[in-house]
Parts: sequence; C-alpha cells; structure tokens
Amino acid sequence: MSDPVASKSRFLCMYMKNHPDTLVAYVKYFGKVEGNVLTAEMSSIDSKCMTLVYKLKSGQSNTTRVSFDPPLSGYEDVKPRLLSMKAEAQEGLGMLKAPQITTFQIPRTTAIVGIALFTYFYFLSPPPPGTTFLSIPITTMDAFFSPAHAFRNTTGLGLSFQTACAIFCTAHGAEALYTWSLCRHYVKGAIVTAAYVGCTMIFGYPVCMDLKRRIQQKRIESVMKVE
Repeated sequence: MSDPVASKSRFLCMYMKNHPDTLVAYVKYFGKVEGNVLTAEMSSIDSKCMTLVYKLKSGQSNTTRVSFDPPLSGYEDVKPRLLSMKAEAQEGLGMLKAPQITTFQIPRTTAIVGIALFTYFYFLSPPPPGTTFLSIPITTMDAFFSPAHAFRNTTGLGLSFQTACAIFCTAHGAEALYTWSLCRHYVKGAIVTAAYVGCTMIFGYPVCMDLKRRIQQKRIESVMKVE
C-alpha cells in the first residue's frame, strides 16, 4: 500500500520552501542541532518522518530526520501536525510564548467514564458487608450493596474492593501527575489547576487528554496569529 504522504512529498517540499524559518526551528529543536543554522530545506516527507537538509554558519551541510509521533494518518493530517510542531519548536526555542489556559473545561466523555466506573465498582468490586462511609449507617450501606454482593457471589467476577481501589488510585494518580505537569506550564490560576488535577484523579485519561488538546489548539492559534 502506497504512502499517502510520500506521494505528495515533492509538492510539500516545494511548499515548505516558503517557510524557511519554520524548517530551521524544526532542525534546531526536533533535530537537536546546536550551532548557528543558517538555512534548512525539506528534502522528503512521508507518514513516518521528514528529512531536512540544513547548512550551518561554518559552511557545513548535513541532514537530519524528524519522526512523526504518532505517524501521520494521511495527507489531511500534514498541515495541522506541521503547525503544531512549529508551535512546539518555537516555544521550546524561546521564540514563542507558551499558551495559557485560563478556564476549566470538562470533556463530555467524563460522563461515560463516570457511569462505567460506578457500574464496575458497584457490581464487580463493592465494599465488603459491614463497611460504613462518612455518617451513612452500616445497615443502609449493606442494603444498597446487597444486589451487588449477590451478583458477585453468583458470578465470581471482579476484584476485591481494596485491590480495585489500589489499581484505580495508581493509574489515575499517574495521570493526575501528568496533568499537573501540563498545568505548571500552560494553566493559569490555582483554582483551574486544582480542578484539572482533581478531575483527572477521578475520571482519568479523558481529562488530561482534553487539556492537552486545548493546549495544542492554543499553540496553533498563536502560530496562525504570528503568520
């Protein structure tokens, strides 16, 4: 099967000749080339990487390959990915200010995640009989979870409540740390940061990925304004 991006390589290389500063930023940031890069050209591109030829002030010429992670899904993915990489490179090189997220936004998918988590914990990992929570009487807790205990005793499915909670806290805790690292650089305000970290701890992956998407969107908007 032919590469949909490689088939357009010649056209894309010609087009990118109009954006030499962008190519130099790719070389310096993604290619990790030190020194004074005078010029850069794209010699080829496919769904997995692009090859850049650059020239240093010393007169030395060389080639570097910049991989796409993840690979480009198709030709329509080229422009948004190159714009996103341009913003990341310029931001990393200090040529562009980091975008700032000032509002909290919870993705719609958290509702699905919430229902799935409740269903799992209720039917497959309910707390053992005799457990109390806050000021809820033990009899009320036992009555509420009695169908769940009956289901689990019949099917034998699921993990213990303690094991499920340990896995949940470990996985979502790691995702919350990742969200906090994003917030340190791109989120303005302690309340917004706390909302993102807290919701990631509860709902996990969808929250941190939505924050990452908003950051990328802001990056592209910044680049488009400069252009």
